Amino acid sequence: MKRSKHRGHKEDRNGDEPAILETENLDRHGMFVGGGPDPDSISVASVTAVTTNVSNKRSKPDIKMEPSSGRPVDYQVSVTVIEARQLVGLNMDPMVCVEIGEDKKYTSMKESTNCPYYNEYFVFDFHVPPDVMFDKILKLSVIHSKNLLRSGTLVGTFKLDVGTIYSQPEHQFFHKWALLSDPDDITAGCKGYVKCDVAVVAKGDTIKTPHKANESDEDDIEGNLLIPEGVPAERQWARYYLKIYRAEGLPRMNTSIMANVKKAFIGENKDLVDPYVQVLFAGQKGKTSVQKSCYEPIWNEQIVFTEMFPPLCKRMKIQIRDSDKVNDVAIGTHFLDLRKIANDGDKGFLPTLGPAWVNMYGSTRTYTLMDEYQELNEGLGEGVSFRARLLISLGVEILDPSSPECPCTTDVQLEGVPNISETATGKVEEFFLFGSFLEATMIDRKIGDKPINFEVTIGYYGNEIDGMVQPKTKGKRGGGEGDEEETELIHNSSDEEMDDDGDLTSVATTPPMKPVITDRNYFHLPYFERKPCIYIKSWWQDQKRRLYNANIIDNLADKLEDGLNDVQEIIKTEKAYPERRLRGVLEELSHGCSQFLALANKDPNQSGRTKLDRERLKLCMSEVEAIGQQAKAMRSQVKRSTVRDKIKLAQNFLSKLRFLADEPQHSVPDVFIWMISNGKRIAYARVPSKDILYSSIDEERGKECGKVKTIFLRIPGKKGFGPAGWTVQSKIEIYLWLGLSRQRKDYLSGLPNGFEENKLSKGPGMPSTPPISLTYMMKQIFQLRVHMYQARSLFAADSTGLSDPFARVFFSTQSQVTEVLAETLCPTWDQLLVFENVELFGEANELRDDPPIIVIELYDQDTVGKADFMGRTFAKPVVKMADEHYGPPRFPPQLEYYQIYRGNGTAGEMLAAFELLQIGPNGKADLPPIDGPTDIDRGPLLPVPLGIRPVLSKYRIEVLFWGLRDLKRVNLAQVDRPRVDIECAGKGVQSALIPNYKKNPNFSTLVKWFEVDLPENELLHPPLNIRVVDCRAFGRYTLVGSVAVTSLRKFIYRATDKQANNWSAATAEEIIVVNVEPEPTFKKMDTVVKLDSGSDAVIKVEDDDKDGKGKKKKRKKGDEPEEEELDESMLDWWSKYFASIETLTEALKAQEAALSDSEDKEDMDVTDGGDIKPDDSPVKGTKRGKGKREKKKPLFDPFEKKKPKLDELKVYPKELESEFDNFEDWLHSFNLFRGKGGDDDDQNATDEDRIVGKFKGSLCMYKVSDDLSRDVSFDSTMGMFQNIPHNDPINVLVRIYVIRATDLHPADINGKADPYITIKLGKTEIKDKENYISKQLNPLFGKSFDVEATFPMDSTLTVSIYDWDLVGTDDLIGETKLDLENRFYSKHRATCGVTCNYAIHGYNVWRDPMKPTQILAKLCKDGKLDGPHYGPGGRVKVENRVFMAQTEIEDENGLKKQTDEHLALTVLKHWEEIPRVGCKLVPEHVETRPLLHPDKPGIEQGRIEMWVDMFPKDMTAPGPALDISPRKPKKFELRVIIWNTDEVVLEDDDIFTGEKSSDIFVRGWLKGQQEDKQDTDVHYHSITGEGNFNWRFVYPFDYLMAEEKIVISKKESMFAWDETEYKIPARLNLQVWDADHFSADDFLGAIELDLNRFPRGAKTAKQCTIQMVTEEAEMPVVSIFKQKRIKGWWPFVARNEDDEFELTGKVEAELHLLTGEEAEKSPVGEGRNEPEPLEKPNRPDTSLQWLLTPFKAIKHLVCTQNKWLAIRIVAALLLLATLALFLYSMPGYAVKKVLGA
Repeated sequence: MKRSKHRGHKEDRNGDEPAILETENLDRHGMFVGGGPDPDSISVASVTAVTTNVSNKRSKPDIKMEPSSGRPVDYQVSVTVIEARQLVGLNMDPMVCVEIGEDKKYTSMKESTNCPYYNEYFVFDFHVPPDVMFDKILKLSVIHSKNLLRSGTLVGTFKLDVGTIYSQPEHQFFHKWALLSDPDDITAGCKGYVKCDVAVVAKGDTIKTPHKANESDEDDIEGNLLIPEGVPAERQWARYYLKIYRAEGLPRMNTSIMANVKKAFIGENKDLVDPYVQVLFAGQKGKTSVQKSCYEPIWNEQIVFTEMFPPLCKRMKIQIRDSDKVNDVAIGTHFLDLRKIANDGDKGFLPTLGPAWVNMYGSTRTYTLMDEYQELNEGLGEGVSFRARLLISLGVEILDPSSPECPCTTDVQLEGVPNISETATGKVEEFFLFGSFLEATMIDRKIGDKPINFEVTIGYYGNEIDGMVQPKTKGKRGGGEGDEEETELIHNSSDEEMDDDGDLTSVATTPPMKPVITDRNYFHLPYFERKPCIYIKSWWQDQKRRLYNANIIDNLADKLEDGLNDVQEIIKTEKAYPERRLRGVLEELSHGCSQFLALANKDPNQSGRTKLDRERLKLCMSEVEAIGQQAKAMRSQVKRSTVRDKIKLAQNFLSKLRFLADEPQHSVPDVFIWMISNGKRIAYARVPSKDILYSSIDEERGKECGKVKTIFLRIPGKKGFGPAGWTVQSKIEIYLWLGLSRQRKDYLSGLPNGFEENKLSKGPGMPSTPPISLTYMMKQIFQLRVHMYQARSLFAADSTGLSDPFARVFFSTQSQVTEVLAETLCPTWDQLLVFENVELFGEANELRDDPPIIVIELYDQDTVGKADFMGRTFAKPVVKMADEHYGPPRFPPQLEYYQIYRGNGTAGEMLAAFELLQIGPNGKADLPPIDGPTDIDRGPLLPVPLGIRPVLSKYRIEVLFWGLRDLKRVNLAQVDRPRVDIECAGKGVQSALIPNYKKNPNFSTLVKWFEVDLPENELLHPPLNIRVVDCRAFGRYTLVGSVAVTSLRKFIYRATDKQANNWSAATAEEIIVVNVEPEPTFKKMDTVVKLDSGSDAVIKVEDDDKDGKGKKKKRKKGDEPEEEELDESMLDWWSKYFASIETLTEALKAQEAALSDSEDKEDMDVTDGGDIKPDDSPVKGTKRGKGKREKKKPLFDPFEKKKPKLDELKVYPKELESEFDNFEDWLHSFNLFRGKGGDDDDQNATDEDRIVGKFKGSLCMYKVSDDLSRDVSFDSTMGMFQNIPHNDPINVLVRIYVIRATDLHPADINGKADPYITIKLGKTEIKDKENYISKQLNPLFGKSFDVEATFPMDSTLTVSIYDWDLVGTDDLIGETKLDLENRFYSKHRATCGVTCNYAIHGYNVWRDPMKPTQILAKLCKDGKLDGPHYGPGGRVKVENRVFMAQTEIEDENGLKKQTDEHLALTVLKHWEEIPRVGCKLVPEHVETRPLLHPDKPGIEQGRIEMWVDMFPKDMTAPGPALDISPRKPKKFELRVIIWNTDEVVLEDDDIFTGEKSSDIFVRGWLKGQQEDKQDTDVHYHSITGEGNFNWRFVYPFDYLMAEEKIVISKKESMFAWDETEYKIPARLNLQVWDADHFSADDFLGAIELDLNRFPRGAKTAKQCTIQMVTEEAEMPVVSIFKQKRIKGWWPFVARNEDDEFELTGKVEAELHLLTGEEAEKSPVGEGRNEPEPLEKPNRPDTSLQWLLTPFKAIKHLVCTQNKWLAIRIVAALLLLATLALFLYSMPGYAVKKVLGA
């Protein structure tokens, strides 16, 4: 396939193409540079392309054969749960659960805290298709007090889908806070925050981890929420109403066997499907009811989801399923992408859809018991057939949590909805689809020679099985069952132009026809002049406007894409004026945008327009208008220098247009074309209906409507993946037209002219019908000449790593083959293939503009079996009609490169030219002669003729043979005597034989050369092949491996311009002073010199100790707060490292800021001036720690917080070699390959396994005619490779420093690993097994290893991290390999980094055995430079540069000495500015290397920070290694005295006195040491909330100053083998409690103080407010590590029912920090004990008060507390007394009465 997707013919420039003017000048200009065609202006891929000018009748074929979706890929999701904050609940024991799909992982449980710190890392591995992966939901939930017996209570959850993470920059969220909410109570608000890192890596992605700085920037939670850009921080709850009305067009099927049995016995013939709809959204599932036995189910139900808005889950999955007793199966699936049906702009709209029909596609409609394509119905992969359509609508309503009717839970609800009117989705119209098969070739021979026919379907029309349902459905489409006649009337009245075809039946299949043999692999169908046609009538809602708008935008996007490809092609082939073409493209774009605005809003009141239609129209109008205006504005800014940036911006327009063109509400289903052989479905193609939709307005018409399209049919389903799907099943040329029946008059107008229609005979007087076939009267005879010159970078199809390629060329029904060239990936066939008597049908002039395409397939010839497919490409020939002249500018055609595709991946390129010549009335006599070069005689094979083959000239290629490395075994035997053969264009040279590879793998003869004829045009240079063979006994040779150097351009020697080799054209006399002046002294700091826009150099002129040891104490007025004093003795290598890390973090932040600025301000040129280049390394770290962003701020910001000044090193966030171009400045490494190429999607991934070694050397080529100026000291045996070192073995001391590893992949079941380092170099292997670090994924090693090595034998260093296991073998976690040899010999001097300052003692001691002056002298000598000359006044001159620096140095005793070392070092740090030989020298550095595992190629398993020093053994020995062992934590003791409390809330009511009181005590502990919690004694019965304690807590702890973390070592469980070390932020927790005797104590309030920065305590209780906690950011903060002692009042807070913080008490405390030694000297007791006891508090004795005042107590008991109870008791007593009296006196009274006394 041509590289430049779109280019009109050159000849079209002569007039008939409405080309943009500038393009014309461009091509004219390019052709006539300097009188003749300039070799560089002849394009690589210019003249013809697969697409042609605007008038064409053919549309662009799609080259990529394989369906891209659906193939499983490796994914790794890594989640680090760092901590949680503000969890709602009192005194909880929280743990975090991370779940993705079905996988769940838990953190450990932290006791009694609302802000637990975890720092635990989890990894999930998946192997699934991308769609499935991105729909998975990642759910973080916090669970409180879960244990083995109880499941715990859910505090809150947070959900987002993996796709959202993947679409983030770098595919990750780093250090973001996830906001938790309670799914069961949505009115509750925020339930807390979890801070985490989430990253998703697919195979081959690299993740840039932002540097792990110490978390000193206090977390601004609101500003760092875990939500994508543009989502508001305050997300609200919303209800999503998905209404499901009805479905139709379900396939005739049934999945249960029982039904068929039942039908056979009882004869019951019901619809055999029980459909229901299932919806998945944000991890929840909703279902409609099941409609029994129904092919056209009507549900009228709505499913209601309650979820946050905007949701972090992008897609809603809607599936029609068939309910079955055994298992339900999916009938069809549709995904609703919420981004496409909503807009978050300020004029945006909430997600809305419909009511509209959505179409579902899946497996074929034929029902089989075992459906092999079932997963297509699940939504995996591209559907191969229409399954059903579903009428749905979606609305979203934002909830107001305060309103009473707001639902509390997020459970899915199902409700009924009223029926919807028939016309709601638009008026039903009759559509007409017409297709004509012009050619069917390349039918795979495997299919067999049974008769073949084609079936075309649209929706459920045209399908053989559903074919019966026409009239019924036709009626139904209208207005329900009863109104059939009425619908007919509507139809009739709407067809004014044509008679209604009444009972016209559709013809959906072509007649079967037996295929005819084309060649060994393919058949074709003999259509010749009779082309079969199909036509289908169908009825759909008329929603053309939607499709028209999508088409206009699509057409805009296509034009833009083609234009941009064009511009990139021009840049790539280095043709003139890419900026003109880009201006033309932008001009065209802005014109197209204005056309859209004119057309889009044409029929606004069409029936069936939904809210989404209106909103999308508004959105598209405003977006397209904006794009048009920006394009117009940009057009004027396109300059030569900015073309590349502007292309990037234009690519953004392109993706925006593509997004807008995707219409979420379908209308007419897609068209499927099936090839059926003997009743069996073989292969299919799917054509989107909008692409073939007709409109009378050109812009609205589908891009393939009324055009001949070449379609390659594919195998359906899974079988289409991989090599099986790459063979063409069939290539058809088909003409398609779809439109309303009443627009039908010119449906044939796009066909090639010159045909007659053949119709079904219907008797006289019947209305006309469409033709069932076309007969072509006209045919033209042509001769096709195919000039196959060469191909390069082909796929390796044999086990040797090479192929035996030949090409097969197809045109129309003929095919021809080139010769087979053995064992090469870069064949030069140089062959002309002539196709005689090619018959093409249609008018001559149409064929001239629009010839059919040529298909070229490449195969690898095997001695046995079938040839292997290697790739395919298309081309269009240049056509010459009989009456045209054969001459410039069109003839002879130029050779061009065509991109070869294999599946979806590229597999090389082919250089060829194609011409199609008409044979006129005089026969072949008129054809131009074929004049090949006379000196080549190849028998029957014709070479490429003279005018077309490239012009050659003589080149000399010099080869530097250095050595071979890492050769693997070949056929189980070791390589012993290898040799390298170099071949280019048939000539070549052999290296010397290496007599014993094991002893010395270097070559004895370094340089050889050969001469060869190569094309003048560098772009046409053939590749150079490097092959390594092993010479075995008896004269046998075995191929070890080979590699093709495809582009020789970087090895072409161009004589340097005399002027150019001096910096800014300065001649040697001019002296450039690199001015380094001290700053004005308003602020002591480093001086920064900006040398020129390209360099990031920062020169230091000040020494650390300019003022000697007397550090300045004097503060000038207006200076910033006192600088922290630096105690030299305190500083170590780690101080330097942490300062540098901070610098790197700052630089990365500045870089992001710069990038975002440049995006905001479109014209700002990011790469100009001294701005930080987006892809550049961060700025060199020589300034103070903080002020890293010197580019962004004014240089000195007097108010910036001052950091102490440290010397820094350079931390590279990636490998060192990636920064220095792999250290291939003169010695290149070529990987040698062997074995078959991988059949994976991405060929590169498997190439790793094919590497069998490396060839080290270099190439240099130049034209022989060049008069090369030779230097005096020129060594002729070395040719162009002067001044390179010898390659004899050399002994080197290699010193490897490993600092730490980060984000290791867990290796143990507990989600941790026990890592240790292993180092392998040559035969030496060091296993540091005994020093493993227990249960740590971010281990700090801080180790150095010395290994002695001999280059070249030991040149690859492998540093691996293994996981220590108690039993079994240790597992490899990951490894990294370094090529030491290239580093050692590089001009960048990577042996030992250059530090930024020279010091002879202290933490920054110079560690290279050579001093800076010696290094400089050696560099000057090697580069034949004049200098260095040290002058007075601190100056040094090299060539014509003068540098300045100070000249004093201080030794350990503080004595100053004169030295030139600083001067020399200044020159070394600016070596890249030295003319001619300058290059950047490697600074003192730490590199971050990814760890990889051989079993998981391409997926990072963690990273390692390290550096390597190398010292040759023949030089002075280096000093001892730097001590980088990890800092030991320092022992501290924190003493907290709790003096008093006040205003503590009163919890208890006194039984006797009824007063509110509390029995207060205070509990405290250091975070992470809960088991060491300490309580004060209890202050009983406080009525005012005041408590007096005078109680001391004592907490010893180990603390790392640099990382601000407490270090705790403890066993994880009773079964743990060893202690695990945890690092935890230093935080003191204080809680106030109410003691209860019998029940559990009540928690009242708490405060957590971060010992590094906590609010200064208030002087009095009155001044102590809740603001000290809630508005911590605004409060002045102190650090206990600086203050040492602090006393004050702090508030206790707790959350009330509304989740608000409320003040629950105040505590007066005194914090006192002592170091371990100080604490030992002055010990104190806990509580109030000795030594240094505290006095007992003076507490009012209220505990026995009620005894002393009994009346008061009784009064209180009776009168206040139990008033009603007392009254009730008295009343009851009275009643009882009355009753008793009554009973007592009753008998006596009765006797009296009886006796009548």
